[in-house]
Amino acid sequence: MAEQGLLVLFGSQTGTAQDTAERIGREAQRRHLRCQVQALDSCDLGNLIHEPLVVFVCATTGQGDPPDNMKMFWRFLFRKSLPTSSLCQLDYAVLGLGDSSYPKFNFIAKKLHKRLLQLGGNPLLPVALGDDQHDLGPDAVVDPWLVALWEKILALYPIPPGLEIISLDVRLPPKYALHYLPEDSPHPESAMLQPAAPRAAPCELQPFAARVVSNQRVTAQSHFQDVRLIEFDIAGSGITFSAGDVVMIQPQNCPEDVQQFCQLLRLEPHRRFMLEPTDPGTSLPPLLPQPCTIQYLVTHYLDISCVPRRSFFELLASFSTNELEREKLQEFSSAQGQEELYSYCNRPRRTTLEVLWDFPHSTCAIPADYLLDLIPRIRPRAFSIASSLLAHPERMQILVAVVRYKTRLNKPRRGLCSTWLASLNPEQGDIRVPLWVKKGGMKFPADPATPVIMIGPGTGVAPFRAAIQERVALGHRGNCLFFGCRHQSKDFYCQAEWEELVTKGFLTLFTAFSRDQEEKVYVQHRIRENGKLVWELLSSENAHIYLAG
Repeated sequence: MAEQGLLVLFGSQTGTAQDTAERIGREAQRRHLRCQVQALDSCDLGNLIHEPLVVFVCATTGQGDPPDNMKMFWRFLFRKSLPTSSLCQLDYAVLGLGDSSYPKFNFIAKKLHKRLLQLGGNPLLPVALGDDQHDLGPDAVVDPWLVALWEKILALYPIPPGLEIISLDVRLPPKYALHYLPEDSPHPESAMLQPAAPRAAPCELQPFAARVVSNQRVTAQSHFQDVRLIEFDIAGSGITFSAGDVVMIQPQNCPEDVQQFCQLLRLEPHRRFMLEPTDPGTSLPPLLPQPCTIQYLVTHYLDISCVPRRSFFELLASFSTNELEREKLQEFSSAQGQEELYSYCNRPRRTTLEVLWDFPHSTCAIPADYLLDLIPRIRPRAFSIASSLLAHPERMQILVAVVRYKTRLNKPRRGLCSTWLASLNPEQGDIRVPLWVKKGGMKFPADPATPVIMIGPGTGVAPFRAAIQERVALGHRGNCLFFGCRHQSKDFYCQAEWEELVTKGFLTLFTAFSRDQEEKVYVQHRIRENGKLVWELLSSENAHIYLAG
């Protein structure tokens, strides 16, 4: 590898920006450039001023917010005290990934580009704005932009004499070597599955294993949608939260899928292994124990139920020994094949496991060393906390709609986390769920005199249940809730609780049951009907309005 180094930094919420950053890392390797790929918040920001060449890949989330793994970097970069010449030796390029159906399309990438310019950075190219809404997805912008980027970079750092770009036919080495341990070596199995008691507040790298206390269906059995109110025991975790906060839950794959995956790839679930980075600069995956079993890796780490990305097909094609399968996989990973890939994979929401079934010859040729390159890790899921510690000390509750829908595929699509949570039965023993808490975007007024108007149809009512419980415990009376669902008798969540609070004078409740009469009635109809009251609360009493979907 040449000594010139390229640093690729990403801010990613759902994994797309990370996937693109890793693609740039692979393309750098093929051009004999030393390259490190890391999340923005894992990078030593003090060293940024010494970096000659950095590519930033960042998504925009929510209403123009930075992804979680670049929040610290974002705060650092916008410090007023940074001199305007801080980055004058830096050549950089910014690639944004966004969705033009949102008003703040690629806001983070645009703002980052502008700030790097202000600090003296030298842009190699204009900022690229990938768009999820494009027929070919963000790659419509990313592909040509990368061609231009490599032209610029190779002009600055030519490939050393005697070397040439490594052909796409040559497979790059895996990130980790997977070494199986002898069958008879001793193994402390229990330590692997029982997380140690956390010393600091639980976080993604050290979640708290919370015991499931109850898992209750809150919709009628005859209702199409299964919704659960699930309660966790968080005693001794050090977790605190207030209304509006979010709990992050780390889900796992179901046993049938794990078994199928191991059969398809001819893996022995109980074999134990150690991972060793092939590049000394790469750290081990933080959430995997060492040593680890195949069963643990596939159950807790590999996201075999996600819809695979283009990079998956590219790598899978390189293992394929079957000509027909290889041609199809290569087509799916080419720029020209993106429309076909979309209709094969994205539109019907075909999972990684189902794709592996469709390419059996290629699948059984996957070397175990490449599992972590091929399949991304399972990402945590966010849920609004639906209870208050003031009403339920040492407990936390969430309201979960179990995701299940049909596409053109025979088998219904199921949400990984909600299906797993719904399957947990606390009567079958000590059932644990790894979780931690994140600050939410909703803050409720501290002044008890300020009324609160909450609009929460369906499971959108979850954060408002937490807020109402909290405010009632503090004696705050100005609580007004607009709740909507389909049928009063089937999906009116927490009905008894609301009615009791109405009786006690703590809550004004307006309900809209959309299917209980000829014409459909929604929360907006109830707001219009009660416009006089809503305006009164806003104009004279300075009420705050909250809306959750």
